[in-house]
Amino acid sequence: MNVLGIETSCDETSAAIVSCGPRVLSNIISSQADLHARYGGVVPEVASRMHVENMLPVISEAISAAGISRNDIDGIAVTNRPGLLGALLVGVSAAKAMGCILHVPVVTVHHLEGHIYSSFLTAPDLETQFPILVLIVSGGHTQIVRMDGHGEYTILGKTRDDAAGEAFDKGARLLGLPYPGGPNIARLAEEGNPEAIRFPRAVLGDNLEFSFSGVKTALRTFVINDNGATPRQDIAASYQASVVDSLVSRVRKACRDTGIKTVCVAGGVAANIRLKSELQRIATKDRLRIVVPASTLCTDNAAMIACAGYYRMQRGVRDDLNFDTYATETLGAQR
Repeated sequence: MNVLGIETSCDETSAAIVSCGPRVLSNIISSQADLHARYGGVVPEVASRMHVENMLPVISEAISAAGISRNDIDGIAVTNRPGLLGALLVGVSAAKAMGCILHVPVVTVHHLEGHIYSSFLTAPDLETQFPILVLIVSGGHTQIVRMDGHGEYTILGKTRDDAAGEAFDKGARLLGLPYPGGPNIARLAEEGNPEAIRFPRAVLGDNLEFSFSGVKTALRTFVINDNGATPRQDIAASYQASVVDSLVSRVRKACRDTGIKTVCVAGGVAANIRLKSELQRIATKDRLRIVVPASTLCTDNAAMIACAGYYRMQRGVRDDLNFDTYATETLGAQR
């Protein structure tokens, strides 16, 4: 089965073809990062207009790169929640139109479910490892999810305020770094001492919840009072260490609480080098299996959406073409 995936939840226009679930035939991503950098962040209206311009060329390129024709497409999977409504509507409209033209089923995919399936593209044997834990870390989301089977999710913990990626982006802005903040703060941190400053690590009781608003405030206070005395590299490294330590400590607790030994990491922050290094460190100590996708699969992409859509179709799911888009929706709420 060849599935066309479409992803337009934020500022990447992406289309991909996967075959039989985890086999990626093509994965085309058109990024708008350089365009939005001049504004210091994503401008929703600009993103939507660029999706309109890019959607059809990106789909055509994905089909061509996969070495198939559009008549070889057996189904379409599209992100319809959560995300920027205008951006989502572009991808959803394209998916509905192609579904009608090709007479193939269309399924909707929750964006975070897509991120979870980026790990299945990396390690197809994961479906024999259930239950597994997934740490979802992106610009808008930070969650620990228990996955007991395809489509079976339980949120064990999530952030009470900022997401980890948002904390990185806002921290980068406080340090005068350009958009996108996360990768830039990580590059600067590579040159610094992570023990130079002891930023706080939020502990919210005996649970798996996260909070990053406090460390963000601590960084702001430090920068104001420091007056440039401390090298930015050391500030960035210490700030990054605080965010990463919070993530790793909750993952470790989740593994101990549940007894689960397989952990997948998904979302843009999964590409962070320190996070991967620290997770591998605890994996060695606690005998865990850590699965982290390649960097191109950590950021928003359509291959993960197509993969998630494939497994939804395998479960017999088909969505009527009157489905809608949603700016926010909890993972696991199927429509």
